[in-house]
Amino acid sequence: MRQLLPVLLGRIRRGAPHVLGSGLPLMSLALLAVGCAGPSLMPRAQAVAIKDRDRALALHADAIQTATRQSGNVGALAFLDAKDGRLVVLPGDTPADAWARYTASPESRTGRVSVPVVVVFVHRADVPKAPEAVTQSALQQEQALRTSVAALETELRDARRTEERLSLVERELAESIAATKQETDKALAAARADMQKELSSLAEDLAAARKFMLQTAQLGWLNHELNVENASGIRKVATASQELTASSARLEDTMRQLSDSLASQLKELANRLDTIQAKASSLK
Repeated sequence: MRQLLPVLLGRIRRGAPHVLGSGLPLMSLALLAVGCAGPSLMPRAQAVAIKDRDRALALHADAIQTATRQSGNVGALAFLDAKDGRLVVLPGDTPADAWARYTASPESRTGRVSVPVVVVFVHRADVPKAPEAVTQSALQQEQALRTSVAALETELRDARRTEERLSLVERELAESIAATKQETDKALAAARADMQKELSSLAEDLAAARKFMLQTAQLGWLNHELNVENASGIRKVATASQELTASSARLEDTMRQLSDSLASQLKELANRLDTIQAKASSLK
């Protein structure tokens, strides 16, 4: 790779048309490979594998830049298929974006692409950034994190919708309670008015009954006085005439029956008045 770097620099200086557009990514890949070729704490076998990977990707720099430029994205994940070694370019603005686009595509579900453990994100030629080595596990973890965040955002939106629905239900319930209370108040007011009318009517009935009872008592007293006077007159007339005595006896019997009947009627009226008075007391 150290021998490849002067060759790339020479081609760029000569201004070869097919190299100018991809000079920067070629340089980036070359610098990445040179950096990996220096002393490192990683095992020798791993260092050799990284050199081989970078050297192989450097050979496809033009194809990588062409695919990135056509996609219109900032860069692309580039790697060689672990099965057949063919170049795979996954465009995106960031490594995570490129990986998300790939996992969402139908091609990722076919199993035809075998992604290596480590891939490289190559920036577009006009972006002055060096290639970035990214592990597949890191991409998967970030994808899982994005999925979790999206699920949480969805749950949050659902919770907000639920809260809005609950607020709407609470408002409707409050309005319903207010309307029911208003109707109940109206019904109670109407019931009180009807009750007052019934009490007033009952009071009038009681007053009429008391008046009738008083008149009846007065009539009975007068009748009793008349009976006493009639009995006294009959006794006076009986002494004068035997015929009048017999008539007086019959009249006396008749008056006694009338008095008994009137007493019975007065007792019945008193019972009715007691019943009416009891009903009035229960209504109050």
